[in-house]
Amino acid sequence: MMIFLLLLLFSCITFSLCKVVFRNRSHSCCYMLHYECYKGTEDRKLDTMTCAELLMRNKNLGLQEYRFLLQAIVNSGLGEETYGPRNILEGREATPTLSDSLSEIDDIAFDTLDALFAKTGISPRDIDILVVNISLFSPAPSLTSRVVNRYKMREDIKTFNISGMGCSASIIAVDLVQQLFKINSKAFAIVVSSESIGPNWYCGKERSMILANCLFRSGGCSMLLTNNGSLKGKAVMKLNQLVRTHLGGEDDAYNCCIQMEDKVGHAGFLLTKGLTKVAAVAFTLNLRVLVPKILPVKDLLLYVIHTYGRKKAKGGGAPSVEAAGEGLNMKAGIEHFCIHPGGRAVIDGVGKSLGLNDYDLEPSLMALHRFGNTSAGGLWYVLGYMEAKKRLKRGDRIFMIGFGAGFKCNACVWEVTRDLADENVWEDCIDSYPLPTINFSPFLEKFSWINDEGRTHVDLTSAFNKD
Repeated sequence: MMIFLLLLLFSCITFSLCKVVFRNRSHSCCYMLHYECYKGTEDRKLDTMTCAELLMRNKNLGLQEYRFLLQAIVNSGLGEETYGPRNILEGREATPTLSDSLSEIDDIAFDTLDALFAKTGISPRDIDILVVNISLFSPAPSLTSRVVNRYKMREDIKTFNISGMGCSASIIAVDLVQQLFKINSKAFAIVVSSESIGPNWYCGKERSMILANCLFRSGGCSMLLTNNGSLKGKAVMKLNQLVRTHLGGEDDAYNCCIQMEDKVGHAGFLLTKGLTKVAAVAFTLNLRVLVPKILPVKDLLLYVIHTYGRKKAKGGGAPSVEAAGEGLNMKAGIEHFCIHPGGRAVIDGVGKSLGLNDYDLEPSLMALHRFGNTSAGGLWYVLGYMEAKKRLKRGDRIFMIGFGAGFKCNACVWEVTRDLADENVWEDCIDSYPLPTINFSPFLEKFSWINDEGRTHVDLTSAFNKD
């Protein structure tokens, strides 16, 4: 009788443990049902001549600054169809108002959310979790409250307003949702990811700060996530892995990408020369955690052997993004690579590190050319390009990686759950991509005369009379 009772007790305990494990697994899954990227209106495009007009308004710039900016924007990889905030296009970059800031975010958030609800058929009152990440703008009431008010969401919705996290913030937001799914069953979550550009335009002349003006553009994305397994058939992707790396404990890392004022009081975003070194360290540490979770054992062993041999042969040396993944065969566990379109140098550096070819880098480079660096929303334009080109097939794995102020490197792996072919924001231009070459720059064609020898000053008004 005692043996029977013990067996019964053991069976009950085993059943309870299995039930807990199964429940936790079912709750912690994270499916993406849909995502919507923002596309600005035609009157907000920043073509070559519009950019020239912006430069003319900054009376702090001289010949050397113009030459630096020309070189920076030529090397950036941006095209002529990116979008800017209205206050900057209207000549009010030096005096932005609170209304300008709110309007910029409203356009992006409400436009993408309206489309998200319409296409999925999910009601705003069905949403259990709301996360909004805008790094450089945090009003009161919060932006999450603004969304809740607009769509009259439920009073028990869990809201999170994330600021200051930089270009990789959307992966942080997804991670937050994933953690919340562990304690909320069959939940719907929305992530709104964008950046506030209008009130943060730099009006000074420090090169390390004015560089941001050449790269950042208006854009963003809203996405709908769930842990309801019964909706797996409607999902576009499933989150497999997510790794976050934060080097904020190191002074060099903390200060390499930081919001501040220059010597005369102009506020802006400082990008130091040490940024690439810090990014390399963060990238390396992130890969050490992520790679064992996604690659076969054989490829891991080959990587360890290669790394050991490289260290023994070369010894120490300054870290670089290009060397961070040297020896890795990422394609043994990944089909597609979604690199944050922060700039041509970032994309090329990560690509070289992971041994990627032109086909692998094409989505990130084309997203950079068409939409610019839209900060936290950038990754989703890259994903949209892949989908519009009908690259994403069921079972494919997508590696996403982004870098952000702090300094942070965040990466994740998604698995495509069904063949995808929505042309999304790329609908009107996808057939013109990829470009025959992205080395050609309309900026260099129209403003190369700035580099003429013997020139001592610049009169940009003459640019408007040149062919």
